Amino acid sequence: MALTGRAALVAALGSLPVGILAPSWTGMLAVNVPLSLAILCDYALAAPVRTLRFTRSGDTSVRLGDTATVQLTVTNPSSRRLRAQLRDAWPPSSWTSETEQASSRHQFAVPGGERIRLTTFLRPSRRGDRRADRVTVRSFGPLGLVARQGYHRVPWTVRVLPPFTSRKHLPSRLARLRELDGRTSVLTRGEGTEFDSLRAYVPGDDTRSIDWRATARQSAVAVRTWRPERDRHILVVLDTGRTSAGRVGDVPRLDAAMDATLLLTALATRAGDRVNLIAYDRRVRAQVQGKAAGGDVLSSLVNALATLEPELVETDARGLSTAALANAPRRSLIVLLTSLDAAPVEEGLLPVLPQLTRRHTVLVAAVADPHIEAMTGARGSVEAIYEAAAGTQAQAQRRRTADQLRHHGVTVVDAAPNDLAPALADAYLALKAAGRL
Repeated sequence: MALTGRAALVAALGSLPVGILAPSWTGMLAVNVPLSLAILCDYALAAPVRTLRFTRSGDTSVRLGDTATVQLTVTNPSSRRLRAQLRDAWPPSSWTSETEQASSRHQFAVPGGERIRLTTFLRPSRRGDRRADRVTVRSFGPLGLVARQGYHRVPWTVRVLPPFTSRKHLPSRLARLRELDGRTSVLTRGEGTEFDSLRAYVPGDDTRSIDWRATARQSAVAVRTWRPERDRHILVVLDTGRTSAGRVGDVPRLDAAMDATLLLTALATRAGDRVNLIAYDRRVRAQVQGKAAGGDVLSSLVNALATLEPELVETDARGLSTAALANAPRRSLIVLLTSLDAAPVEEGLLPVLPQLTRRHTVLVAAVADPHIEAMTGARGSVEAIYEAAAGTQAQAQRRRTADQLRHHGVTVVDAAPNDLAPALADAYLALKAAGRL
């Protein structure tokens, strides 16, 4: 039982004249006895909380930054009218600000034997699963002097998916892909390895593309056109070790790598390639086996990445290489999203690179920090000079690390968080055009 402010106000107003005009036990009893009886009657007339029934419906998934809607249906099986305040509790990260949490508090009335549907709006600030906590109900009597209070567990989970902000780059990359696939008139020799068709010679065409046998059978000169091979294998390897936990600006490195993975997957599946994924640090944290030209690959990938979090451990490069080889039984493009920090690359990745490059094409993508480039131009004070020196040293170190990887035949993409996804997509298209997939 919980007394309300109205009960306290009535007690204060009744006690005031008694204290002034007739301060005695008799006067106090004359006020408090009727008030106590009113409180007991109000409590008895309040609808019970334990017998209330709850069901949920609504969204089970939402992209980070969007709003999810969850409905809570409250059924009042008793014959008494339910006048209630309700709090639908969720984790604090289910909203981006405290003001948005007000949508989880409801005040309503339900006649006996009827029900009402309440709506809670969630706008999560982090990826992952958001699970509903308890539903706390305070049922008031008709006089509003006292309330019954209790709680119920009504389970519901909303999965917060990666936002996929780089999807805005997809149309331009698909246009380039159509050119490579020969779906437009722009066909250049060398863009692909699979024979497509014959067409009439146009001045400016490479003479090496002339098909002399076909030309001998007709009156016009015929040239061969090429297109990239389809159903290639792509293995995306996400490094979830400690370096992926670092933030560049407001974006964690792992989230930027996820966004790049989604754009690459959307592009590659449109190209008819098979995309697999593993997330690894010292063991496999997530794994997705794609199908050639499968429409469900992207949704499976998004669900797998939603709950993935960095692990504060050093990545086992040898184990990562073994896992990659086990998931790439035939020649594949292995896309490794990791860090270009000197120590992890030189001590961990470089020794195992020959195992990967011997059979596969390897592409390493990393998130660069634009603040380091800004540091190199700092001037005007002693602290700024030290910052400039540190920034220059860090940039030189990343370039040296990238050069070491390129020396082993690895394609390197090093870009800021917002630029990593389109840069990775461009690198994939360049490899496809060069026939290296």
